[in-house]
Parts: sequence; C-alpha cells; structure tokens
Amino acid sequence: MPQKVLFDTDPGVDDAAALLFLHRAAALDLVGITTVFGNADIATCTRNALFLKALFGIEAPVAEGAGRDLRGRAGPVPVHVHGENGLGDAPLSGIDLPRSDPRPAHQLIAETLRAHPGEVRVIAVGRLTNLALALDADPGLVELARDIVLMGGAFAGGNGNVTPAAEANMIGDPDAADIVFGAPWKVTAVGLDVTRNILLPRRVLADWADSGDPGLEFLAAAKRHYVAYHDRFGVDGCYVHDPAAVAYALDPGLFEITEGPVRVIRDGIAMGQTIQADPAIPYPPGSAWEGRPVQNVARQANASAILDLFEETIAVSAEV
Repeated sequence: MPQKVLFDTDPGVDDAAALLFLHRAAALDLVGITTVFGNADIATCTRNALFLKALFGIEAPVAEGAGRDLRGRAGPVPVHVHGENGLGDAPLSGIDLPRSDPRPAHQLIAETLRAHPGEVRVIAVGRLTNLALALDADPGLVELARDIVLMGGAFAGGNGNVTPAAEANMIGDPDAADIVFGAPWKVTAVGLDVTRNILLPRRVLADWADSGDPGLEFLAAAKRHYVAYHDRFGVDGCYVHDPAAVAYALDPGLFEITEGPVRVIRDGIAMGQTIQADPAIPYPPGSAWEGRPVQNVARQANASAILDLFEETIAVSAEV
C-alpha cells in the first residue's frame, strides 16, 4: 500500500520538481499540500501550489499556511533564486486555478494526521512554521504522525546558503525549526550536506524541454532562472534540494544517517545554524541538548542513485 504523504511547501522551483516527483511516485499517496511563506510571499506560494496542482493533475487539497514566522517576520523574498513569480518566471497562463481548501494549513495538517493515525508522513521542504503552529494547537499530533522528513539545515560544518551558518529554511523561522526538532516525534533532516552533492545536469533539462510532457516542459522552463543562479557559483546545472527529501521517503537506504538531538540557533550571528549532538559523548550536565529527542540527520548519500531515482520517476507520465 502506498505511504500517505502530506507535503508542506513554499513553491519554489525546486519545490515544483519535488511535487511532481512525489505525485508520480507509485509508492507515495499525496493526501494534502500546505503552503508556507519562503521562496515567495504566502499568496504567491499558494497561487503556485494551485497552479501546479492543476498542471500536474493532483487531486489532493491545497491549504494556505503561515505568511510570517513565529515572531511575525516575513523576511526578504529570494527573487534572485526563484524569480518574481516564485517559479523561475515561467509563464503561468492557460490554466484555471482550483480553489484552495478553506482550512488554514496547520488545521489541515492536524485533521489529516488525526484521520490517519500513524500513517501519514509529512515531507516539509520550507520553513517549519506550519508544523510548529499545528503542534501548538494540538500537541497530541506527536503521537499521530508516522514521521517528519524535511529538507533543511547544514550540519557538517559547511556554509549555509543564506549566511555562513544557516540554510534558508532554518533561518527563515529558527524558532519553529527548533520546536519541530525538539518535539518527541521522529524527524529526519536532509540538508545541504547531502543536496549539494546531487547535481541535475543541463542535459536533463534539455530532455524535459523536448519531452512533450507538460509537467516536465514546465519544469524545464522554470529551472532556466534557477540554473542561471547556479551559474554564478560555477555549477553546471542545479542542485537537487527538495526532491532529495522525497527520495528519502522512497528509499532511505540511499542515505547515511547519524542520530542525536538537534538544536537550531534562534538568535545572533549564527541564527538558523543546525547542530546535532553526538549521544555517545558524555557532555557535562545542563547542555542545551540535554533531554531533547534523538533525531536523524542525513550526512551522506548515494548521489547517483538518488538522481537516477528522481529522473526515472519524474519522467513517468501520470497517464501510464
């Protein structure tokens, strides 16, 4: 039986690729989409999710979520990465948008988990504000989620992609991230340590553009802006960030995991930094990690196998 997945997202060029990957994976059953601010403002992110739902032929409901972090900050929109419209400035015309679900995202999350206790995996590829709000409203959700798989963080001492310390989804709402990692449910973080080693080459985008598949053709158009951003760093193609979290849901054996409690720095020069403690080290009493649940962090992965899985799955037409 396919595993039920709720997708929390801020679409986003890479989010769009992850969504089509998820939708076309026979082993996954997409039961809901919730939006959060990040790659664009919340209204734009929700519009993008509705557009992608229609374009990809997705039936799951789309609910709008948080437009600001837990402290009321929206932050700058990364137009230089995702374009003015959040989807690489690819045309968004020619499709009638479906209606969004009237429930706020955190309510849809809670009601979905309660309707299917122990069955729903949440894949979160944006700020974790919606999950933190859901926990605040209904703390019992920690017993109901199958687990949480997120794209975010930089754990191995490498630079973040917003500051030297922080990755975008973590610094976008560090309070929410620290809350989610600190809740007693199972969290697996797939961060920059892994995703910067998975490169989607330009040749794949050229194949998508000539595929005759509307979903792939749109992704090829959307990723032109995204690839141009990567050109600045000498990257020939683009990193596969958000789809890596979907790949973990499909085949966790492709990832090398370390276990230990995780803290997210909430303030200061290192705001958004993610730090995992080694449970084998006897730290002195009173550590800020003491008493926190053990969570999973992906440190390495089989990049070529993940890329193969992504390419093969996403190229399977929904009609097949």
